[in-house]
Order: sequence, then C-alpha cells, then structure tokens
Amino acid sequence: MADEFGHLPRRPERILKATLWSLQGLRAAWLHESSFRLEVYLLAVLAPLALWLGGNGVERALLLGSCLLVLAIELLNSAIEAVIERYGPEHHELAGRAKDMGSAAVFVGLLNAGATWALILMPRWL
Repeated sequence: MADEFGHLPRRPERILKATLWSLQGLRAAWLHESSFRLEVYLLAVLAPLALWLGGNGVERALLLGSCLLVLAIELLNSAIEAVIERYGPEHHELAGRAKDMGSAAVFVGLLNAGATWALILMPRWL
C-alpha cells in the first residue's frame, strides 16, 4: 500500500510501526488461538531437529520452512475466522464455506510439512 510519498521505500519509523503491528498479531494469535499455540510448541521441538537432521542448508531450510509455512497459514485462517465472527455467530453458508476452506488450507500446509520431512529423511533410513 502506498504511503504519503507513493510507493517509495518506507522510512525507518514506518518499518518499526509495521513490525509492532505484526508482533501484535502474533500476540493475539498466541492469546486467542489454541491451534496456533500447539503449532508453536511443535515448532519449538521440530526447529532444532530440522537444523540437526538437515544434511545441508537446503534441507534445513526446507524442513524448517515447511513448519513456518504452517504457522503462516494458521495465522491467515485465524484472521478469516475473526472477520467472520465479527459479523455474528449465526450460521451462513458462505461463512461456513470460508471457515472450512481456511481449515483445509492449514491441513494442506500440514500435509506439505509431513511430505517434506518424509521425502528428506526417509531415504536415509531405507
């Protein structure tokens, strides 16, 4: 999004504000989303394993990145759910569809992480 100077690079104070807003979002997810907390706990276990088990930089990046991608998708899913809840708890077909699709996106991210770990680590044990 353009600021008062158009699409020029942001000033340091704008970058700081954007960072603070991002940290507020992470805090809100931690406080209000049990799935996010669970995935952070899993990341705390899997991140050191990814760095230890990865045979080179690319493997480490793929193992760790697949886990971070799950967190990013969970944040987007939580944002979708929050917007839908803002308009009320009554059932609406489109709201239900949007929530289901957000949940499916998290599921696909988890499948991606599992497949990444399996494809990198399984050949070593077979």
